Amino acid sequence: MNTQENSPGIRSGRAVDIALWTCQALLVLVFLAAGSAKLLGAEAMVEAFDDIGAGQWLRYFTGVAEVAGALGLLAPRLVGLAALGLAGLMIGAVITNIITDAFSVLAVILLLLSATVAWGRRERTRTLLRPATVG
Repeated sequence: MNTQENSPGIRSGRAVDIALWTCQALLVLVFLAAGSAKLLGAEAMVEAFDDIGAGQWLRYFTGVAEVAGALGLLAPRLVGLAALGLAGLMIGAVITNIITDAFSVLAVILLLLSATVAWGRRERTRTLLRPATVG
């Protein structure tokens, strides 16, 4: 039996990876649904963005960003960057919700989950952003 397979470091690494994949899957489902609702003009989304007062262009922009972020979470090379972008989007959502007095616990949860995935996949983001070396 291989001693590496039984070491706590290997098992905890696997557990972290499973937890990150679970968070990613949940985020994909939520952001695909939310982004699609915004892009398809669901009445609740149209009203919510009317309440914000920035215009419906923001609804379309947010919908595209959410769908793109969800799809990015499915691409192993892009997962960290996509999660970072979704975390930024959710920071904007939380701030907007506070300003418009429509605080949403879901927005905070999605921010925390996105930030967790971005942190957990930070090496992939570093690799993606690191300039290619000429060899």
